[in-house]
Amino acid sequence: MAEKEGTMDSVATSLKGLCVEQTSPAEAGPSQPSPFTPYASDTFKPQNSDLPLEERYRLARSVGEECIQEDELRRLLAARAHPTCYDGFEPSGRMHIAQGILKAINVNKLTRAGCVFVFWVADWFALLNNKMGGDMKKIQTVGKYFIEIWKACGMNMENVVFLWSSEEINKNANEYWMRVMDVARKNSITRVRRCATIMGREEGDDLSAAQVMYPCMQCADIFYLKADICQLGMDQRKVNMLAREYCDDAKIKRKPVILSHHMLMGLKEGQIKMAKSDPDSAIFMEDTEMDVNRKIKSSFCPPMVVEGNPCLDYVKHIAFGRFETFTIERKEENGGNCTYECYEDLERDYVEGRLHPADLKPALAKCLNQLLDPVRRHFQTNEEAKKLLAQVKKYRATKQLSMHLMC
Repeated sequence: MAEKEGTMDSVATSLKGLCVEQTSPAEAGPSQPSPFTPYASDTFKPQNSDLPLEERYRLARSVGEECIQEDELRRLLAARAHPTCYDGFEPSGRMHIAQGILKAINVNKLTRAGCVFVFWVADWFALLNNKMGGDMKKIQTVGKYFIEIWKACGMNMENVVFLWSSEEINKNANEYWMRVMDVARKNSITRVRRCATIMGREEGDDLSAAQVMYPCMQCADIFYLKADICQLGMDQRKVNMLAREYCDDAKIKRKPVILSHHMLMGLKEGQIKMAKSDPDSAIFMEDTEMDVNRKIKSSFCPPMVVEGNPCLDYVKHIAFGRFETFTIERKEENGGNCTYECYEDLERDYVEGRLHPADLKPALAKCLNQLLDPVRRHFQTNEEAKKLLAQVKKYRATKQLSMHLMC
């Protein structure tokens, strides 16, 4: 049923009020805190960065394979001591190393630069996308499991906040849903469908009505959380650009900076990104040492070739993202041990044939196992974490049995 004209005018007036709260970095003044955010409280005290502005900018910029726009990022860091970064995640299935270790590396860089990092635990979104069979209890259990992994894998939690979308939206339903409606009103179905890739779908897929709502809600999240920086993967670029376009339509001065991180390749030939549906395409955060060694040993790694080489991709973004050096251990007749202090030197030796895949792969596997060992110990020794892992494994076993019976 169509709304009365007066009612829609009232909604538009309310949305005008929401837009007024968006303050540009330049207006905030030097080293000012971000405006009110949903997580603001007397107990949360973000840590200041002791780094000079240029170093803060360098650290933050290094997170993104793409930054829209660099000058906006620099001005933001100059204006605010604690810009708000946001990433949303659907609790579903297993967590691979890009979601775990690479995310921790990026979060640590941004919090070191003084940012507050908000994880939007998108349980309602997982429900919309029919994850975990649409079972909210299972979705929230997996969300808790993901958080336990991040706590164990070296993420600095001082400037990190976890917010559950179901709880936060219910607290401020009027503000949130008016924003969603306004995003929907200002965009065509065609424009929204172009964002289908953020859900792991294709633009031409037959989307449910719930999945059409999804991009409008994700766009609204950015404004609800008053995010200064959208720090998601390149696969989420389309909806982040939708948010910047919406700013023009809604006359919001402060556009969110988009800092899109690199998507790690899958371990098999031709896989431009990892796939949870293929267990051998990625290293998962709960993989055993034997799993890691086997997957890396069988991974695609053509000699003297950089493009499309997942092992070099892991070395560049995971190994050198976390450690200052990377050591190759080999027999003297094969050149002896060699320690690299930067990725560029390693890549040059690999391209020129001085470093062979047979030597690179064991070093990479050893590095990855070193990073995963604290997570393994946490889930072996922490009782709460142990229970969560057992429950998540039970969900997987039930799903696999169901699929088997359907076949």
